[in-house]
Amino acid sequence: MRDLPRNDPGVADHRSAWRLLWWMVSRVRSKLAVSVLLGIVWMCSAALAPALIGLAVDRGVTARDPGALATWSAAVLALGLVQAATGILRHRYGAHNWLDTAYGTVQLTVRQSARIGAALPRRVSSGEVVSVGTSDIDQLGAATEIVDRAIGAVAAIAVITVIMLNTSTQLGLVVLIGVPLLLGLVALLLRPLQRHQEAYRTRQGKLTTRAADIVTGLRVLRGVGGESLFASGYRAESQELRAAGVRVGRIGAALEATQVVLPGLFLALVTWLGARLVLAGDITAGQLVAFYGYTAFLVPLLRNLTEAADKFAVAVVSARRVVRLLDLVPDPASPERPAPMPEPAAVLADPRSGLLVRPGVLTAIAASDPADAAAIAERLARFTDSEARLDGVPLRDLDLDLLRSRVLLAENEARLFAGPLRETLGGAEDALITAALGTAAAEDIVDALPERLDTAVAARGREFSGGQQQRLRLARALLADPEILILVEPTSAVDAHTESRIAARLGPARAGRATVVCTTSPLVLAHADHVAYVEDGKVIAEGTHRELLTAEPRYAATVLRQES
Repeated sequence: MRDLPRNDPGVADHRSAWRLLWWMVSRVRSKLAVSVLLGIVWMCSAALAPALIGLAVDRGVTARDPGALATWSAAVLALGLVQAATGILRHRYGAHNWLDTAYGTVQLTVRQSARIGAALPRRVSSGEVVSVGTSDIDQLGAATEIVDRAIGAVAAIAVITVIMLNTSTQLGLVVLIGVPLLLGLVALLLRPLQRHQEAYRTRQGKLTTRAADIVTGLRVLRGVGGESLFASGYRAESQELRAAGVRVGRIGAALEATQVVLPGLFLALVTWLGARLVLAGDITAGQLVAFYGYTAFLVPLLRNLTEAADKFAVAVVSARRVVRLLDLVPDPASPERPAPMPEPAAVLADPRSGLLVRPGVLTAIAASDPADAAAIAERLARFTDSEARLDGVPLRDLDLDLLRSRVLLAENEARLFAGPLRETLGGAEDALITAALGTAAAEDIVDALPERLDTAVAARGREFSGGQQQRLRLARALLADPEILILVEPTSAVDAHTESRIAARLGPARAGRATVVCTTSPLVLAHADHVAYVEDGKVIAEGTHRELLTAEPRYAATVLRQES
C-alpha cells in the first residue's frame, strides 16, 4: 500500500460513464489481474470442497474405512488452507484496487477543479463537487473491488455445473438453467434502483449546496429575521431527500430479499430432487451431501453476482457525475500571438445570436430563457470560446488581459472580498465611490456601517443581505469603468423601489460607454436605449421596450409575466 496515492492518475477517458469505468479498471489492470486469479482460486477451492466431503462420506463413512476417511479429511483441510490463503491475498489486492480507484478519482476531480479555477462556481454547484469527493468515490472504488469476486463466482459456478452434470444430468441441468433465470429475475430490480439512486444523489448535491449557503449567510439571515424561513425551506428539501432515500431503500430491500428468497427456494428444489435420486439409487449419499453443499454454496455466489450488478449500476450513476465535472472546460486563454486591439468605441458582436452592442448605447437582452441571455453574456466577455468579435476581430485572437480591461462581465456569483469596504470596491477615490454607490442605490448600506468605507468586510460579504451584496457588486463594476460593461440580472435581489432608482441612474452614469444588461424586468427595460428579445439563443426582435410590447407578443408575454 506504500505507493498510494499515486502522484499522477493520468488522463481519464471521460467520453461516457462506461468509458470512465473501463479506464479506471485499466489503471489497476496488473493488480486486478492478480486479484482476479486469486479470486478464481479462492472461489473454485471452495466449490471443490463439497466434492471432497462427499468422497469422504462415501469412501470413509459408508465404506467404514478409517484410512480413506483420514485421507479425504486431510484433502479437505489442505483445500481449506488454500482457500484461506488466497482469500486473504485477494482481499489485500481488492482493497488496494478500491483505494487506488477512489483516491485516483479524488485526484482527478481536484486537478480538474484547479484547472477550471474561477469558472468552476459558474459551471457546477459546490454541493455537486462535495458529493463527488465524498460519496461517489466510494461507489467507484467498490466497483473495481468487486470485479475479482464476480469473476471468481462465475468460475466457481462453471466448476459446480460441470461436476453436477457429470454426476447427475438432471440436477446439472436444473443448476444450468436455474442460475441464469435467478439472475434475470434479480436484474429486473436493478434499473429502477439505478434511476432512483441517480435522483437521490442529485437531490443530495442540491441540499448540500443549500446547507452551505445557509451557513455562509447565517449572520445575515438572523439579522433580517429570515433564519426560520430558510430553515423551513431546508427542512422541506431534506424531507424530499428523505422520501427519495426511502424509495431507494425500498427497492434495495426488495433486491436484498430477492437475493435471499430465490436462492433459498432454489436450494430447497435441488435438495428435494437430490433426495429423490438417492432413494431411486441413481446417486450415493455422499453425492447428495456434495449436491447440498454445491447448492448451498451457490447462494453466496449468486449474491456476489447480484451485488456486483448492483454496485456497477450505482457506479455508473457516480461515473456520470464525475464525467460531468471532467467535461467542464476552463475559461479561454490568450493566444500566443494576439491580434492588434481595435480602437476604442468598437462594436461588440455575437454572430451566434445576432446581437450587436454599439458604443454609448444601453442595450438590454430579454430572453424567454434566462440561460440564453447568460450564455450570450459569457460569449461577449469571452468566458467561453465562440465567434464573438470586437470591430470584426475575433475575441479569441485578442490578448485576454487587454480584452478584460475593455469588456467586463459582472455576475451575481461574483464574491465580495474580505477587508476594508473601500478596498473591496476597488480602492478608488471617495468621490468616485460615492457616485458609484449612488448609481447602485447603495448609499444607505455605507451610511449604516460604523466606519463607513473603512469598515472591515467579512469574506463573501456575509454581514450583508443578498440585495445589499448585489448593489455593492454593481457599484464595484461601475467603478471599474470599462468601455463595455455586461451586467447579468443586476437587480434580481432588490425591491421594486430600489430597482427603479438603479434603472433610472444606470444610463446617465454610463453615458458615452456601452452597457449590456441581461434582464426581463420591465423597470430596467423601460430605461434601455435598445432591447433585443432572444428566443432559442437567437435575437428575433429588436427595438425599444414600448415598441416591442406593441409589436412582439412573445416579448410582451415574457416581460409581463415577470412583472406579475
